[in-house]
Amino acid sequence: MSKQFGLGRGFDALLPTEVDKALLEDDSNRIQKLLITDVYANTEQPRKEFNQKALEELAESIRTHGVLQPIIVVQKNDKTYRIVAGERRYRASQIAGLDKIPAIVRTLNELREVEIALVENVQRVDLSPYEQAVAIARLQQQFSLKYADIAKKLGKAETTVNNIVRLLHLPEDAVKALVGKKITEGHARQILALKDNPEMQAQLLAHCIENNWSVRQAEQFVTAYKKGAHTAQTAKKSLVTQTSETKRLSVSLNAPVRIKRSAKGGTLAIGFTTDEDLQRILQALTTQSKSK
Repeated sequence: MSKQFGLGRGFDALLPTEVDKALLEDDSNRIQKLLITDVYANTEQPRKEFNQKALEELAESIRTHGVLQPIIVVQKNDKTYRIVAGERRYRASQIAGLDKIPAIVRTLNELREVEIALVENVQRVDLSPYEQAVAIARLQQQFSLKYADIAKKLGKAETTVNNIVRLLHLPEDAVKALVGKKITEGHARQILALKDNPEMQAQLLAHCIENNWSVRQAEQFVTAYKKGAHTAQTAKKSLVTQTSETKRLSVSLNAPVRIKRSAKGGTLAIGFTTDEDLQRILQALTTQSKSK
């Protein structure tokens, strides 16, 4: 699910590609060869589909080099073993025709300690929003937790957790921009709002970076598109027109102005700082009205 490339500071130490390092520490003497028939996948694992071509390629590598990294399992009462991490290697080993597979057997208490460590890492203040999303997804996958359970552990609202995880659906270029702090989480959410049109997502991302658009401008771009401006040119033109109107009125009144459009029209907000400032603006509006 996650994209692997130069992510934020310390990210690889937090979330390695396959399993958390904490699961493998000090286990050189704990690797066992288990009968593959005694091992089974976690039925509550969120990931249900695996790329068959990729599995075939991994199986061919296993035939040549063997399983280079042991899977992580927990022993059940019936002497079978449930996979905690490494289902892809397990499936590829089956395809390769292996009778046994290297595994590290963990206890439930050990897994609980790793879960606590991961929760604490998710709560680190130096993680980017995307890093938090990947960490939360890892918690869900490795420990079969529901987002509601994760939210409770993190002390966050479930909607907050769901919104964070949605960042995993960003296009790769947007992920790089978010992790590189070229756009904010607010910009990223507007890009996600255009998920049905990758071309428009790319256009919006470019505008946010190259033109230093605010989240509000990005939102206006999305709104223009969804109201019928179904090309980048017309959506941008709609936004530019509104921006021009706002600037012209702001200069005329010497006051901050915000225009918010809706399906039935919209609202016009004019800012002022003091009562004298308000009277000045009212006088300017009255004067302009009488001159027409």
